[in-house]
Amino acid sequence: MSENYVYWISTALLSLLYLASAVTYIVKKQWVRETIVGFGYPGYLVPILTAVKFLAVAAILSRVSVALSDLAYAGVFYHLLLSGLAHIGVRKPGGALPAAVGLALLAASFVTQNAAREIPSPYVQAAVR
Repeated sequence: MSENYVYWISTALLSLLYLASAVTYIVKKQWVRETIVGFGYPGYLVPILTAVKFLAVAAILSRVSVALSDLAYAGVFYHLLLSGLAHIGVRKPGGALPAAVGLALLAASFVTQNAAREIPSPYVQAAVR
């Protein structure tokens, strides 16, 4: 039963983190573009990342397809990892803190998802072993 709570709390917090980030990408578009360009990435990634953040949250929460949900988990993992490393790479480790928190929430959500969802993910058993 506690795994169920861990799943829903970590998933809700991860979703809020991602939705807040996507809204920031919309509201402060120019600042986000400058920041991303400062990391060495092209500015055209801003609208793509905004859409992908909303879609990842939708895929994980709705779980229309287990495969799609697992793909969203993988995408979020790589995004958070690259985001954290980009901040560290430009010597702004404080900016990597949300990514580190997001990675912890992502791990908790992914590992406990089978306890809270009807259709289990085949990848969770492999990750826990």
